[in-house]
Amino acid sequence: MRQGLTIGIVIWLGLGGPVPAEEGTIEVDRNGDGYMTLGEVQAVFPQITADVFSVMDANKDGALDDSEMVTGQEKGLIPVSIGG
Repeated sequence: MRQGLTIGIVIWLGLGGPVPAEEGTIEVDRNGDGYMTLGEVQAVFPQITADVFSVMDANKDGALDDSEMVTGQEKGLIPVSIGG
């Protein structure tokens, strides 16, 4: 499985909630395919709308890679942490 983002994005294993991957990190990529779909993102950040997701999806492939997620966080489009 690939390394998760280290800036606040816990592995979501479908066990009823996020599970810590390692101290201080969250993994949004529920199925471990290396991409985060709208559903995976909304499972952790329910306030993210389809429109915001679309803005973050720079290559318009319908999923976010780590780079797109980091860029979205840097632009303030998605929280850096679950509480943020």
